[in-house]
Amino acid sequence: MSTHPLELPFKLSTQIQASHAAPHVLLILLNRPEAMNAMSREMEANLTSLLNWFQENDDYWVAVISGNGKIFCAGADLVDWLKRDYTGFGLQVTNDQEKLATMSHGFGSVSRRYHLNKPIIAAVNGGAFGGGTEMILNCDIVIAEEDAKFAFSEVKHGVIAAAGGIPKLLRTSGHQLAAEMLLLGRNVTAVEARDRFRFVNEVVPHGKSVETAIAWAMKICENSPDAVQATKHGLMLALLRGGVEEAFTSHTWSEASKKVWVGENMKEGLRAFFEKRKPAWGNPSTKL
Repeated sequence: MSTHPLELPFKLSTQIQASHAAPHVLLILLNRPEAMNAMSREMEANLTSLLNWFQENDDYWVAVISGNGKIFCAGADLVDWLKRDYTGFGLQVTNDQEKLATMSHGFGSVSRRYHLNKPIIAAVNGGAFGGGTEMILNCDIVIAEEDAKFAFSEVKHGVIAAAGGIPKLLRTSGHQLAAEMLLLGRNVTAVEARDRFRFVNEVVPHGKSVETAIAWAMKICENSPDAVQATKHGLMLALLRGGVEEAFTSHTWSEASKKVWVGENMKEGLRAFFEKRKPAWGNPSTKL
């Protein structure tokens, strides 16, 4: 697998790596292997800048996110958290609740990033714990290596999976399985995450998650980017809105759907079908 560094309009720290993985595919690597890629303030700020840029950059249609080293993400950097938010162990309850409520994109700038219409694929090496699992639950596709583990171990440390993971796991797995994972705080294997809890799409051999995730991303890029983005928007509306009809109406009249109808990629797709050839997609439409 060959990747190429990106020229970005801002500087990333060494805690995040970003590269061009394939046509229209952005590869993001968490890069604190010495800390098991635990989420620091610096890493989270870098992810926010990078994903905001990805959202606005028409050349990139899909992002793959993984972790350098032995693990995807061990969750929050608890040492950093204690240094930042506590004097000794004196709790700042109201302050912490306000921070959670006002985090616009959630843990790692991913766990509650609901208004990104471009797909994100998680390539999980080693495992994801706590906030790391909250991140992958809000990814659209999850590829996990066979030795990967997942856990919401917050209850073992006296805290809560409070960055969006509880409702997402409930929607994905159902009440009893979500309760099993959240209340016991136990590790779940990659196969269990695929077959029982249903938040992993594919289990692959050790060392193959990034390669496989990029292959999935390239398959997505064979489709119209306008249609893919409008479809993901529909999925997010269905997740966030109360009823089926409300989600349908919101999606039908959305800006993302309108761009499909007025864009060149719809015309190209229909012409290609008629002419019995593969479509040549352009970047997503900017028309309204």
